[in-house]
Amino acid sequence: MINLDNFDFKSREIDTFYYIGTSTRQSSIMRVFPAWAELLGISKSFIGINCKIHDDPEVYRKIVSFIKNDKKSLGALVTSHKIDLYQAATNIFDEIGDYTKLLKEVSCISKKDGKLWGHAKDPITSGLAFESFIPKNHWKKTNAEIFIIGAGGASLALTTYIMQELTRDNLPSKIYVANRSQPRLSHMKAIHKKINPGIRIEYLHHPNKEQNDPIVNQLKLGSLVINGTGLGKDIPGSPLTEDVLFPKNGFAWDYNYRGDLLFLKQARSQQKERNLHVEDGWVYFLHGWIRVIAEVFHINIPTEGPQFQEISDLASKVR
Repeated sequence: MINLDNFDFKSREIDTFYYIGTSTRQSSIMRVFPAWAELLGISKSFIGINCKIHDDPEVYRKIVSFIKNDKKSLGALVTSHKIDLYQAATNIFDEIGDYTKLLKEVSCISKKDGKLWGHAKDPITSGLAFESFIPKNHWKKTNAEIFIIGAGGASLALTTYIMQELTRDNLPSKIYVANRSQPRLSHMKAIHKKINPGIRIEYLHHPNKEQNDPIVNQLKLGSLVINGTGLGKDIPGSPLTEDVLFPKNGFAWDYNYRGDLLFLKQARSQQKERNLHVEDGWVYFLHGWIRVIAEVFHINIPTEGPQFQEISDLASKVR
């Protein structure tokens, strides 16, 4: 029996946008979206649907079918259930995007010309966040490297963007990816086999954070170090020790923007001495939501400039 005690599967009176997650009521987006909706002139009807992690496939099928058949349902953003929802409901979608086919996940549900679309937006949104602070032609000019700690969906999305969207003369000289367990590394490697244009990649099974320090310590000048783990957000801590030495003239990027953010504190303590650019996950969060809103509501929202800054400032005030 399907039991979603927080959602009634009833059509709303006005156009409605859904958020499919695990604890949507606690998310800051529930306060941010109404303010964005007023600014953008779109419907403020925004409803969270909570599912258990790896829920019954019939739960995902029922949700997707409801959105497809209900005229007032415009679409949804999906977190935590992207792969499970794709696996359960692929045949309900009329169309799926190229990234959806490649990554076999759905992060955005939208409608267009009477068809239900399933999109994987993360390569686009991670790429926009990445390009917002990495200088133009940086890899071509420096021959620098990237070390990503954590092989989850965000890290797979970013490497997909790098491999498919960067020009062949502007690629990192090497990418290291470390993860505490092997299965995600194997999954990432299988995807990379299909799309890698020739970047050297080393996949590292590192159960302990002490194993990550030596990789960071020997990175080339100008290299990028990424915390792609839940450490510093979901649970306190960092995937690096206090003895780590960040690359000179390099970059430290944490996908997280809330929590104890110990990785960012470690980077900031070396910021001046190492001439380090330190970036949190706020811009990534913004692009993640705004690209989905633009898709679902079929509106043009800039990815930079005054209007994007206004959206960011508004979110900062109410989050």
